[in-house]
Amino acid sequence: MLFGRKKRRIERVLVVEDEPLIAFDTEHFLTGEGFVIAATVDTSAEALRVIAADDALDLVLADIDLADGSGVDVARAAQGRGVPVLFVTGSCPEGARTLAAGCLAKPYPQRDLLIAIGAIEAVLEGAKAPRRLPGGFSLFLSPA
Repeated sequence: MLFGRKKRRIERVLVVEDEPLIAFDTEHFLTGEGFVIAATVDTSAEALRVIAADDALDLVLADIDLADGSGVDVARAAQGRGVPVLFVTGSCPEGARTLAAGCLAKPYPQRDLLIAIGAIEAVLEGAKAPRRLPGGFSLFLSPA
Protein backbone atom coordinates (compact mmCIF):
# COMPACT_ATOMS: atom_id res chain seq x y z
CA MET A 1 0.00 0.00 0.00
CA LEU A 2 1.64 3.12 -1.21
CA PHE A 3 -0.41 5.64 0.76
CA GLY A 4 -1.74 3.43 3.55
CA ARG A 5 -0.68 3.52 7.13
CA LYS A 6 2.25 1.38 8.11
CA LYS A 7 1.47 -1.61 10.26
CA ARG A 8 1.60 -0.75 13.91
CA ARG A 9 3.52 -2.76 16.42
CA ILE A 10 0.99 -1.71 19.05
CA GLU A 11 -2.51 -2.58 17.86
CA ARG A 12 -4.33 -4.47 20.61
CA VAL A 13 -4.78 -2.52 23.85
CA LEU A 14 -6.23 -3.33 27.25
CA VAL A 15 -7.71 -0.30 29.02
CA VAL A 16 -7.75 -0.53 32.84
CA GLU A 17 -9.66 2.48 34.17
CA ASP A 18 -12.27 2.76 36.93
CA GLU A 19 -13.60 6.19 35.96
CA PRO A 20 -16.40 5.35 33.47
CA LEU A 21 -16.21 8.57 31.45
CA ILE A 22 -12.43 8.38 31.07
CA ALA A 23 -12.67 4.68 30.15
CA PHE A 24 -15.34 5.38 27.53
CA ASP A 25 -13.50 8.35 26.06
CA THR A 26 -10.21 6.43 25.89
CA GLU A 27 -11.82 3.40 24.26
CA HIS A 28 -13.74 5.54 21.75
CA PHE A 29 -10.71 7.68 20.87
CA LEU A 30 -8.30 4.77 20.42
CA THR A 31 -10.81 2.81 18.34
CA GLY A 32 -11.21 5.86 16.12
CA GLU A 33 -7.42 5.96 15.72
CA GLY A 34 -7.35 2.37 14.47
CA PHE A 35 -6.44 0.51 17.65
CA VAL A 36 -8.26 -2.65 18.70
CA ILE A 37 -9.49 -2.57 22.28
CA ALA A 38 -9.06 -6.05 23.74
CA ALA A 39 -11.17 -5.05 26.74
CA THR A 40 -11.98 -2.10 28.94
CA VAL A 41 -12.08 -3.14 32.58
CA ASP A 42 -12.41 -1.30 35.88
CA THR A 43 -10.82 -3.68 38.37
CA SER A 44 -7.42 -5.25 38.76
CA ALA A 45 -9.02 -8.71 39.02
CA GLU A 46 -10.63 -8.32 35.59
CA ALA A 47 -7.40 -6.93 34.15
CA LEU A 48 -5.42 -9.89 35.49
CA ARG A 49 -7.90 -12.30 33.87
CA VAL A 50 -7.59 -10.56 30.49
CA ILE A 51 -3.78 -10.46 30.67
CA ALA A 52 -3.65 -14.17 31.52
CA ALA A 53 -6.04 -15.14 28.73
CA ASP A 54 -5.09 -12.83 25.85
CA ASP A 55 -1.85 -13.76 24.10
CA ALA A 56 -2.24 -10.97 21.54
CA LEU A 57 -2.06 -7.92 23.83
CA ASP A 58 0.37 -5.24 22.66
CA LEU A 59 -0.09 -2.64 25.42
CA VAL A 60 -1.87 -2.16 28.73
CA LEU A 61 -3.05 1.32 29.71
CA ALA A 62 -3.40 1.16 33.49
CA ASP A 63 -4.67 3.57 36.07
CA ILE A 64 -3.03 3.10 39.46
CA ASP A 65 -5.88 3.49 41.94
CA LEU A 66 -8.50 0.86 41.24
CA ALA A 67 -11.43 -0.11 43.44
CA ASP A 68 -10.09 -3.58 44.20
CA GLY A 69 -6.35 -3.03 44.09
CA SER A 70 -3.56 -1.34 42.25
CA GLY A 71 -2.51 -0.87 38.67
CA VAL A 72 0.95 -1.79 39.91
CA ASP A 73 -0.25 -5.41 40.29
CA VAL A 74 -1.65 -5.22 36.77
CA ALA A 75 1.71 -3.94 35.50
CA ARG A 76 3.57 -6.79 37.19
CA ALA A 77 1.30 -9.34 35.53
CA ALA A 78 1.66 -7.68 32.14
CA GLN A 79 5.42 -7.47 32.54
CA GLY A 80 5.47 -11.19 33.30
CA ARG A 81 3.76 -11.82 29.95
CA GLY A 82 6.09 -9.44 28.09
CA VAL A 83 3.39 -6.81 27.51
CA PRO A 84 4.43 -3.16 27.95
CA VAL A 85 2.40 -0.92 30.25
CA LEU A 86 1.63 2.76 30.08
CA PHE A 87 0.50 4.10 33.44
CA VAL A 88 -2.18 6.76 33.01
CA THR A 89 -2.64 8.25 36.44
CA GLY A 90 -2.72 11.36 38.58
CA SER A 91 0.68 10.54 40.03
CA CYS A 92 3.22 8.03 38.83
CA PRO A 93 3.94 5.37 41.46
CA GLU A 94 7.33 4.86 43.00
CA GLY A 95 9.18 2.17 41.09
CA ALA A 96 7.19 2.78 37.91
CA ARG A 97 10.40 2.88 35.88
CA THR A 98 10.97 -0.84 36.55
CA LEU A 99 7.36 -1.84 35.79
CA ALA A 100 6.21 0.27 32.88
CA ALA A 101 7.23 1.66 29.53
CA GLY A 102 6.05 5.09 30.58
CA CYS A 103 3.72 7.20 32.66
CA LEU A 104 1.22 9.79 31.41
CA ALA A 105 -0.15 12.21 33.99
CA LYS A 106 -3.91 12.81 34.18
CA PRO A 107 -5.59 14.87 32.99
CA TYR A 108 -4.13 14.72 29.50
CA PRO A 109 -5.30 15.69 26.03
CA GLN A 110 -6.09 12.69 23.82
CA ARG A 111 -3.36 13.81 21.44
CA ASP A 112 -0.81 13.32 24.25
CA LEU A 113 -2.01 9.73 24.72
CA LEU A 114 -1.42 9.07 21.03
CA ILE A 115 2.07 10.62 21.19
CA ALA A 116 2.91 8.55 24.30
CA ILE A 117 1.83 5.31 22.59
CA GLY A 118 3.78 6.30 19.47
CA ALA A 119 6.92 6.97 21.52
CA ILE A 120 6.67 3.59 23.24
CA GLU A 121 6.11 1.91 19.88
CA ALA A 122 9.12 3.67 18.34
CA VAL A 123 11.44 2.59 21.13
CA LEU A 124 10.12 -0.99 21.05
CA GLU A 125 10.99 -1.04 17.34
CA GLY A 126 14.54 0.08 18.15
CA ALA A 127 14.17 3.69 17.02
CA LYS A 128 14.73 6.82 19.05
CA ALA A 129 11.81 8.35 20.88
CA PRO A 130 10.45 11.56 19.39
CA ARG A 131 12.36 14.63 20.51
CA ARG A 132 9.27 16.43 21.69
CA LEU A 133 7.19 14.55 24.21
CA PRO A 134 4.17 15.85 26.12
CA GLY A 135 4.99 17.61 29.38
CA GLY A 136 3.05 15.11 31.47
CA PHE A 137 4.65 12.06 29.89
CA SER A 138 7.70 10.17 31.12
CA LEU A 139 9.19 7.53 28.83
CA PHE A 140 11.09 4.83 30.71
CA LEU A 141 12.25 2.70 27.78
CA SER A 142 15.45 3.27 25.88
CA PRO A 143 16.30 1.98 22.39
CA ALA A 144 17.64 -1.56 22.24
